[in-house]
Amino acid sequence: MKEKNKHKSGFISIIGNPNVGKSTLMNALVGKELSIITPKAQTTRHRILGIVNGKNFQIVLSDTPGIIKPAYKMQNSMMNFVKEALIDADILIFMVTVEETELKDEKLFERIKKSKASLFILINKIDLSRQKLVEKTVKYWESIFPTAKVCPISALTGFFIPELLDLIIELLPLSPPYFPKDQLTDRPERFFVNESIREQILKHYDKEIPYSVEVITDEFIESSKIIKIRSIILVERETQKGILIGHKGNALKQVGIGARKSLQNFFGKKIHLELFVKISKNWRSNNKELKRFGYNN
Repeated sequence: MKEKNKHKSGFISIIGNPNVGKSTLMNALVGKELSIITPKAQTTRHRILGIVNGKNFQIVLSDTPGIIKPAYKMQNSMMNFVKEALIDADILIFMVTVEETELKDEKLFERIKKSKASLFILINKIDLSRQKLVEKTVKYWESIFPTAKVCPISALTGFFIPELLDLIIELLPLSPPYFPKDQLTDRPERFFVNESIREQILKHYDKEIPYSVEVITDEFIESSKIIKIRSIILVERETQKGILIGHKGNALKQVGIGARKSLQNFFGKKIHLELFVKISKNWRSNNKELKRFGYNN
């Protein structure tokens, strides 16, 4: 067999409940902040691919929305991303925290058990827990999934991340790369602009505001030293628009400052960012709008 035919590639899907650290794990494995991270549920709305390339391997990681019971059409689309990830996976990572020892979604667990993919149960955030509780949680999940690799990790501190990467590489099937070897993700630049702005909104606002907004970037002009960006934040109601902008525009200004700093780190260039707020009534339940924003219907 020729050396080039020994290349290994595979799809690894990361699923779990909200706030288990899926996006932190994805970023740790890729080595770049592709997925936004906040303490709020529903931070991740889309399925985002992160690609780890080596000389003889390519790992295609899929970060998915946290598992929730859908309340409107957008959340149905979010859960469709999770279902797709279960189908596509060569390796399936199910993430929990140390405190999670309940089967909250029986249908999901049955689908995981029936999956032919190699299975990891990752117990995250062990840096915030005691050793005895970690050992108890490991035994519990080993009893539920006896054929899975159950691994305590800390995605935030990097504990067991290099070892996990080695285990994943061992299980990859023989295959040529699915993407060019210099590619880090399947998403375009504008997607990361939108996500960076939405991350700042999640950090700066409470109640319904973070969950009622969508961001679209209608201008992205890149030169050698600067990127000029014009983005529109959509809300569902006039009152939300007022809250988002704030007194004399100060609240929106803070969003812009935070997003610009984040984007300068991401792109490695100076960023000129303009933000505007518009109303799109009930966009989360509007099939046409959901399709425009990249959600499945």
